Amino acid sequence: MPNDIRIRAVLKVLTLRSLLYAVCGHFMSEIVIKVENLSKQYRIGAREGYRTFRETLVDAAKAPFVRLRGALSKEQRTENSSDSMLSAPGSKRSSRGDDLIWALKDVSFEVKQGEVVGIIGRNGAGKSTLLKILSRITEPTEGRVELRGRVGSLLEIGTGFHPELTGHENIYLYGAILGMDRWEVTRKFDEIVAFAELEKFIDTPVKKYSSGMYMRLAFAVAAHLEPEILLVDEVLAVGDAAFQKKCLGKMGDVAGQGRTVLFVSHQMNAVEQLCSKALLLVNGKNKQTNSNVKALIREYLLSLETDVQANEWANHGNQFENDWFRPLRFFISDASGNKKSMPASNDSDIWINLEGEVQEIEVALTVGFAVYSESGSLIFWSYQTDGGESHWPKMHKGVNLLMGKIPRRFLNEGTYRIELIGGLHFRQWLFEPGKNAPFFYLTIQGGLSDSPHWMGKRPGLLAPVLEWVMVR
Repeated sequence: MPNDIRIRAVLKVLTLRSLLYAVCGHFMSEIVIKVENLSKQYRIGAREGYRTFRETLVDAAKAPFVRLRGALSKEQRTENSSDSMLSAPGSKRSSRGDDLIWALKDVSFEVKQGEVVGIIGRNGAGKSTLLKILSRITEPTEGRVELRGRVGSLLEIGTGFHPELTGHENIYLYGAILGMDRWEVTRKFDEIVAFAELEKFIDTPVKKYSSGMYMRLAFAVAAHLEPEILLVDEVLAVGDAAFQKKCLGKMGDVAGQGRTVLFVSHQMNAVEQLCSKALLLVNGKNKQTNSNVKALIREYLLSLETDVQANEWANHGNQFENDWFRPLRFFISDASGNKKSMPASNDSDIWINLEGEVQEIEVALTVGFAVYSESGSLIFWSYQTDGGESHWPKMHKGVNLLMGKIPRRFLNEGTYRIELIGGLHFRQWLFEPGKNAPFFYLTIQGGLSDSPHWMGKRPGLLAPVLEWVMVR
């Protein structure tokens, strides 16, 4: 009889273990973020008023009746949720529509546990607004969001930090905000400090930190305290190259641990490297969600061409007003200055023309161009000051026309983004790469090599024809 009891006990354990594995498998594939018809409206030029505690209680009490009335009339979406839910507060609509804008409009998508989703789009497309709603910083005007699990967000440098507290104290404060126990934070404390490289300054008030120190600590805390959902907005835009690479590696580790990440970035190579899915926002609307991240990035980059001609940028109006170099035209040509048509062949040199007006001579002025691949990776920069000082083109007052050469058979076949960049050396940007720089697109097709082995596109970003000799 005791043997039968033991056998039944073992069978019960095995059954429970199988059930546990099944449940774990279910949660690994479950939807942890569900966004339905999410919209956010703002009034231009006006601040949102503060809501009193009484108004909040009244709205909460009225919410069930509002939802019931909406369900009966079929004119308003239900706003209940079985888990975490963000719902639109009751508010009065303005009779005027000209002072209202929709930062988000009818955005819907789902994210499963363990997915890393890149959110891409132009400035003002609604990316940061979406993350602020998911972080519960702001409320939606319409629609709903369901979140399953603790949410850690890194939307701005030092989000959640108190300036008067030390780095040591802020780590525990942020952990408490995430709902973590003190022992959980203690277990990760040394790892956080080491990652942020702030051992000497961890007991210093964070108000004395530089922006780089702030950012390092904020990212280290958000990435190491193990929230189930991590929201990251342009964290890699600040900091030196070494730390950016370190952040990329850590985000890759986070994704490998089965945690869910939403990542907003203008660095398309980082999105392509980290993300298993991408979401493209256009004017506040979800244009497309695609698991083919590379294809969606290409579509987004090519969509930027709508504001410029294919192979020329021209200054219409009074853009980039300054005394040192106001750009007038930016285009490609042959060596004689004749404009090239698209696509360009790679069997001859390509000249980048920069025409601009100078009103005041400044020795610190540097102007040139940057070349980016289809995925957004920087290939190279070039300035008019690349060579020896005696060979620098001398600026003069009035209209200047500079030409910079891209050698024949240097770039591969493809479409490249060419940005006009420049500024006062180590002082200020006039047109900053990746920010406000004028640009056009250069498409290269054919003319790569005389070799019969390279009739089509060659592997790699570049396709130089190098010189080879027999030594012995």
